[in-house]
Amino acid sequence: MRRFVVAAVQLNASSDKKENLDKAEAMIREAARAGARVIALPEVFSWRGLPEEEWAAAEPIPGPTIGRLASLTRALGVYVLAGSILERVEPPLPHNTSVLLGPAGEEIARYRKIHLFDVHVPGRVEIRESARRAAGQEVVVAQTELACVGMAICYDVRFPELFRIQAARGAELIFLPSAFTFVTGAAHWEPLLRARAIENQVYVIAPNQIGRGEGGVENYGHSCVVDPWGVVLAQATNRESVVYAEVDLEHLARIRKQLPALEHRRLFPVGKP
Repeated sequence: MRRFVVAAVQLNASSDKKENLDKAEAMIREAARAGARVIALPEVFSWRGLPEEEWAAAEPIPGPTIGRLASLTRALGVYVLAGSILERVEPPLPHNTSVLLGPAGEEIARYRKIHLFDVHVPGRVEIRESARRAAGQEVVVAQTELACVGMAICYDVRFPELFRIQAARGAELIFLPSAFTFVTGAAHWEPLLRARAIENQVYVIAPNQIGRGEGGVENYGHSCVVDPWGVVLAQATNRESVVYAEVDLEHLARIRKQLPALEHRRLFPVGKP
């Protein structure tokens, strides 16, 4: 299938897992009724609480959250990108992990966030993810019946080499579930999404959190779907919602043929000047 509808779900998640999952399920069902074949949830969609409670909130994969979503994808016959949950692997630090589930409820791919958000903008935002989460090590690209997909999470968007590797491995669509802060999002969210889409000639699906979390961080929202030419096909407003766009892989193929930038890439050794 060369054309299909994708949906990006924008949530204001809390530390109440049941409430978050009930809300996510309702929005997934809404998107499926609207014809979406691929439905993407934001980063930490099932739990967004206090930093010191993250290990206690973490789950194994498979586990209760992914199990519930797997049953839902089976019932609806859709793909669901479980934006990210805190994955319990080895104490004391969980991974921030995204899982792609197929229409039979199967796990197609799992990605652990590589780049951890350690930032200090004086008087505005200070976050140190590396103090409470473990970094992933593996670039993930997966083939599905609809498209070849890449997986990234939030702060990863600032590291173009990750997206270039995914494009070189055949990615046509890249998921970027996020909990992007308002401070950085207002300045950089859309430019970064459009840049990653343009330079790699891919669709980017970027569902984002909206509102202030219990930890005090305010998220930017503006969940987006961007096409390979850098056109923003859909963008959410400042509320919980679902936005839709059509992915057209023939359009992607034409762009890559007419402007073959990926073929023109030249590689140079990386070293200090």
